[in-house]
Parts: sequence; C-alpha cells; structure tokens
Amino acid sequence: MAQSQSEVLDLPVLPLRDVVVFPHMVIPLFVGRDKSMRALEHAMEADKRILLVAQKSAETDDPAAADLYNVGTLAQVLQLLKLPDGTIKVLVEGLSRVSVDKVAERDGALQGEGREIDAAESREEREVEAIARSLMSLFEQYVKTNRKLPPELLQTLSGIDEPGRLADTIAAHIGVRLADKQRLLETLEVGERLEMLVGLVDGEIDVQQLEKRIRGRVKSQMEKSQREYYLNEQMKAIQKELGDLDDAPGELEELARKIAEAGMPKPVETKAKAELNKLKQMSPMSAEAAVVRNYLDWLLGVPWKKRSKVRKDLKVAQETLDADHYGLEKVKDRILEYLAVQSRVKQMKGPILCLVGPPGVGKTSLGQSIAKATNRKFVRMSLGGVRDEAEIRGHRRTYVGSMPGRIVQNLNKVGSKNPLFVLDEIDKMSMDFRGDPSSALLEVLDPEQNNAFNDHYLEVDLDLSEVMFVATSNSLNIPGPLLDRMEVIRIPGYTEDEKLNIAARYLVPKQLKANGLKQDELEIGADAIRDIVRYYTRESGVRNLEREVAKICRKVVKEIALAGPQPAAPAKKAAAKKGAARKDKARVSVGSKNLDKYLGVRRYDFGRAEEQNEIGLVTGLAWTEVGGDLLQIESTLVPGKGAVILTGQLGDVMKESASAALSVVRSRAERLGIEADFLQKHDVHLHVPDGATPKDGPSAGIAMVTSLVSMLTKVPVRSEVAMTGEITLRGRVSAIGGLKEKLLAALRGGIRTVLIPEENRKDLADIPENVTRDLKIVPVKWIDEVLDLALERPLTPKPAAEAEQAPSRRKQKASSNPRVKH
Repeated sequence: MAQSQSEVLDLPVLPLRDVVVFPHMVIPLFVGRDKSMRALEHAMEADKRILLVAQKSAETDDPAAADLYNVGTLAQVLQLLKLPDGTIKVLVEGLSRVSVDKVAERDGALQGEGREIDAAESREEREVEAIARSLMSLFEQYVKTNRKLPPELLQTLSGIDEPGRLADTIAAHIGVRLADKQRLLETLEVGERLEMLVGLVDGEIDVQQLEKRIRGRVKSQMEKSQREYYLNEQMKAIQKELGDLDDAPGELEELARKIAEAGMPKPVETKAKAELNKLKQMSPMSAEAAVVRNYLDWLLGVPWKKRSKVRKDLKVAQETLDADHYGLEKVKDRILEYLAVQSRVKQMKGPILCLVGPPGVGKTSLGQSIAKATNRKFVRMSLGGVRDEAEIRGHRRTYVGSMPGRIVQNLNKVGSKNPLFVLDEIDKMSMDFRGDPSSALLEVLDPEQNNAFNDHYLEVDLDLSEVMFVATSNSLNIPGPLLDRMEVIRIPGYTEDEKLNIAARYLVPKQLKANGLKQDELEIGADAIRDIVRYYTRESGVRNLEREVAKICRKVVKEIALAGPQPAAPAKKAAAKKGAARKDKARVSVGSKNLDKYLGVRRYDFGRAEEQNEIGLVTGLAWTEVGGDLLQIESTLVPGKGAVILTGQLGDVMKESASAALSVVRSRAERLGIEADFLQKHDVHLHVPDGATPKDGPSAGIAMVTSLVSMLTKVPVRSEVAMTGEITLRGRVSAIGGLKEKLLAALRGGIRTVLIPEENRKDLADIPENVTRDLKIVPVKWIDEVLDLALERPLTPKPAAEAEQAPSRRKQKASSNPRVKH
C-alpha cells in the first residue's frame, strides 16, 4: 500500500450516485453538483487524490455525512475535462479501500478523514484459488450471454493472478444492485468476497436466461399477430371481390344514421363525420378502430338537444322546497327568483350557487330538492379528494384507456343538457403534479365561457350554459378566482327551535319508517328531543340528532321483539280487549326522564355559564365549524419579571390579541385603578382552557382585557355576561364574524347578557326572534363600556388620574356621538 494503515487521510470527498468504484478500476464520471466540482478543484490543486464514496440514496441532491456509506475508495484523478454545459468529465482510477471516519463541509466542498484498509485473508491459499476458478468459469458463461460486455474482458482477467484484484475487477463489470456492490466493497476477506461474487454471478446468469425465454415468447407472439393481420386483410379483399361488404348494411351505416339524428352543432357534426370516414378505411380488427368507435359512442351519447322541461309554477316549486327542508329562506328565495325570471325570459343561463355551511345542515339534500322543484334531472358529483385535472376535462385520446371527464360522463348518464349539477365538497379538492382541478372548474363555472366548454377527450365545444350548478362547501377555503364565479349563500347552523321542528316534522317520522315502527308504537316527546339536542349532540346540523333518534328506535324495536307476541284469544271480544291491551303495552313513550335509558349518560354540558362571579374569569364566545361555543378566558398574576405567558394552544392571531389587550390595560392603568408598574415584579399568565383544542381568531380581545382588568383590580366578572369583539390599542371595540352562531351558543349556555361590537348592530336583523327576545344584546363601542357592564362594581381610578379622567371621558363621549364630524 502507498499509505500505512495507521496514517489518517484528509482528502476531498466526491459523493457518487448509483455507482461504486472498486480498486484498480478506471472509470469516467460526470460531475455537475457545485460541492462535487469544488471537491475536484481541491483535489487538482493538491496531489490529485480524492475519496469516492457512494450515496445511500441517489435522490439526495445535497448529501451530508449520514447520507454516505462508511467505506469508499481512494482514487487518483487521471484526466479532467470541462464540458460546454458547465459540468465536468473526470477519469479516475481506484487505488485502495478506505474506511471513512468523518465527513464535513469545508470551503464549499465535502472533506473526509479516513484510513486505508488492507484486504484480509483467513483461509488456505488452495481454497481461495478453487473459489476463484469457479468464479472465473461462471463469469465466462456470464460474458457469453451478456452482449454489453466485450469478449476481450476475459483475456484481461486471465492475466490477473491476485484473487482480491480478480474479485474487484469482476465486481466492477456485473450488473447487480448498488447495495450488493457496496457490500462487496466493504468485504475485506478475499475468500468471502469471492463466494459472494459466485452467488451474484450465478443469479445474474439465471436472470439472463429468463430474459432470453421472454424475448423468444414475445417474438413468436408478434409473428402470430402479423400472420393474423395478413390473413384478415386477404379475407377482406376476397369479401370485397364477392360484393359481401358493399351490399350488407352494418355498423357504419348505423353510426351515420345516429350522427344525422343527434342534433349536433355543425362543427361537431363535421368532426363526427370525419371520424366516421376514418373508421371506414380501417380494419375492424385494428386497435385504432376500437379507439375511434369508442370516441363516436361518447360523442353520440352527449345530449346535444335533449332537455328537461323546467317547471315555471312558483307555488308548486315553493311547496316542494318547504316540504323537504325547514327554514333556509335565503336559498329558497333565490331559487324562486330564478324561476320567476325564467318565466319571462326564453333563454336564461343557469345560476351558479355555492352553499357554504357546517356539516349536516342539508346542503347536498337541498340540491335534490331544488332539482325536484325545478323539474330538472339531478347529478351529484363529489369533488372531495379530487386532485387530477383530467377528472374534470378528461384525458386526451392519445393515452391508452382515455375517457371524457366527469362532466361529460354525467351528462351522458342523465341524458339531458339542462340538469342540476351538485358539485359536492368543492373546498376539499387538492392539487398535485397531475394538475389543479380547481383551475379546470373555472371554465365550467364561468357563465361567459361555459357555453363552449372543451373536454380534452371530445375536443369539441359543449354548451353548459343551461346546466344549473350548485356547489357545496364547509368553508370559504376555495381559490379566489373560483369563488368569484359563484354566488355564495351562507347556511348557518340551526337554532334549537329549528332543530326541534326538523326532528318533529322530518327525522322522527323518517326513522320510525326506517326501523319498521308504527306511529302508535313510539312517542318521542319534545322535551326528549330538546335534551338530545342539548346533552347528546354538539353540531350545527342535524346529522347526529338523526342518529340518536335512530338509536332510540332500534332499542324500542328490540324491546318489542323481546316482549314477544301475545297469545290469541278464542273469542272476538276477548281478542279485541287483548289487542287493545297489547297496543297500550307496546306503546313506548320517551321523555326527558327516561332518555338516559336509551342513550346512556349525558355526553355534553353544552357550554353552561359559570354560576358564580369570579375574579379574572370571563366568558367569551367562539365560532367553530359545528356552530358557536362558550370560550372561558382566565388570567392570573404570578411572581416574575414581566413575562407574558399564553397557554391553551392559541394561534398567532389570538396571541397578537393578547399582546394588544395587555397594552390597552397598561396604557389605562391609572385610570383603571391599577399600579402602573404591576409588570415589574410579576408575570401575567393568560389561559384559555381545553388546551387540546387549537384556538384562533380575532374576536377575543375585549374578553382578554376584561379578564386582565378583573385580575389586577380584584373585581369579579359577572357570570351571566358573555362578550365577543376585538380590541384596538385606542380601546375601540371592532367588528367580528359568526354573530348568529355565537348568540345561539350564549342562549344555549344560559347567558343573559351579551356584549357585541357596535359595528355588528346591523347583523341583528338576521338573528332569529327568539334569540333577540331571550337575550339582552348590548352593542358597545369602547372598552370602558364593556368594563362598566361586565365587572361587578365600578372601578376606582388612582388619585393622580382623577384630573385626567373627566376630560378624557368627555372626549370619548363626543367621539361616540354620530353627529360629530372628523
């Protein structure tokens, strides 16, 4: 060896992808990565030696020490050539194995430390020579069956006497996996390395023989196909000479008749006739003929002129909508407006609606009701998880197994050009390397473009302007351009009274029928339904409410079945009496007192308000995807150095609200009767319970201020007061969203007074009457109004602030006067 085993090498490292370089091996390498090119430059500046180490994964573009194997090859750079594209072609020769101890980045390149390792041998020389001869015999057979290796390689190997070098040379020329080659490089014992090679070469010979058999089989199949094609062509020519094909009307004439009767637009008809002429010139047995025939079938399946007669009777339409759904007045009004305008206008484009609301409020079923009310065919197209653009626009015909998109497929399925399309879960679409389906929907949902929708498979314009599109979504997490093309109608969660009406009118009768019960066998009282809504479900819709009603029905059916049939009486009178008794006995009445017998213990407390006034504990209001909820906010003061601790898994927006709330308190400290230096020796801890649930949003600012002021002044907060609103640094209360859901949560939780921003006063027009009747809703504009209403007693300012307070309040009062101009 050129180096002793104890000498440490410190050389540049060149990571290799999908190749292992063995000692005595001369190989060209193409280098293009920046670190690799710098490593070559460092090697050329020194003694032209470099460490070649294989990567564990070829996909790693910027390998670190953990991405490289621990054994590599010390190599000498023989030649280096810079190519026009900026890469480098380098010719290297492997010298010896190296155990790499450390790899680090230095001067923009990888530098490695390691030691050369010598080959070891623990076997007898005769045994090693026998294994080498066996390997040489197998490798000769391998070279004869492998066309990629030159026969001259065998002459080179016959001149090698050293077994270790023979093993490395053969290992460099066999086509095995990278991991197997690396294992050969790491194997120091020559006999063991030769045995491994015997197994690998023998396996490669078996694979080559299998490939040869497969090639022979494929070749014979191709010859058979060519022979069949030749015979078919001869048979076709003979039939043509005999006149059989010319006189017999067949499939082509049927296709021509269908094209003439389909009512296609002129350009589409021209395209269809061109494809038919192409089909006439093809062999019926050819693969291309099957593709053209399939294309014509899809083209003829499109309803070019078939349409449903849209109902124009507004009273019937309204009765249909009211019979299927309770409430949802905005959506119903929009549909009736469309029908009213359509009765006066001949050609009218279908509306494109987007129903946005939490799960279970009836968005999808409302689409079915709209279709029934307008007398349109109904199509439901689920977009949840769709990530391929071809799902919308189809595949191009060049692909094997191509087909139109789901728009065309569903039109063919219903056979009408003016159905109602429900695009379900439009916010659940995603995108990947196959394209963005939401961008493909832009053309479908644009009223100015969808009269010429172009499917990739059909390659002709398709008129979708008469289709009525109704999209459903749980949130407005929809790309902006797509959202802009739809008319958004929000469907908020149902109130408690609405759920009671829905259960009585729809859910209970439906589940009685579904479970085989008669009306006189089960009675579920209104108090039971109210308790189910309050204590067994927590949702904006009625899906879980229906499940609980179904659960009661199943248990009642089981009770009746276990009770068994009553024995028949011999006389009619006795039978009538016993029948009446059996009827009374079988009738089950479910109320709030025995509800737990069927549904178990109560699951929720539906966000009840605190019973006692507490210091630092404020009831806020939150919006969730399943409706509103009460949000407890609490704070405390602990010894420290002025740190602010926020817990409860708060999002970035709520953290900023907390910072703003603390700044508002500090800026008004003297006016609120708080020591100005309260942060010098204390930390403020603000906590929102239920830490497992992430919380975020700009509506908890005034609740945080109230909690901090209560904690610092030791004045309790009224437990019957809840609040929602964001705070500015000037102490102004700014607007929030989701007011209806929050007020419903307050009413459900036993809150009596709710403080809302003055800017949200206009939203009270959309709040149900029973909510505004049972709650005292107070719009507030400044934080001082909030504190006066929320705290148990008025605050006493510091004496130094008495003089400043009166003019400040007068100024604040003037600023809240709407007649003052700024």
